[in-house]
Amino acid sequence: MPQLDTSTWFITILSMVITLFLVFQLKVSKHHFPEDPKPKLTVAPKPVTPWEKKWTKIYFPLSLPLQ
Repeated sequence: MPQLDTSTWFITILSMVITLFLVFQLKVSKHHFPEDPKPKLTVAPKPVTPWEKKWTKIYFPLSLPLQ
């Protein structure tokens, strides 16, 4: 039974790895990555509530003066 000739394996595997690296670099270099996201300054709208239109005061039973 003949022996498997492995003398060319090193150069074959090395050239394959180099080729894959170069192809990957070319693919990545042609890709357009998005810009860095910048935070938006958003101002939350102030909710309109009916009790802000007039002066009101809430009296709690415990805050009333003792009788």
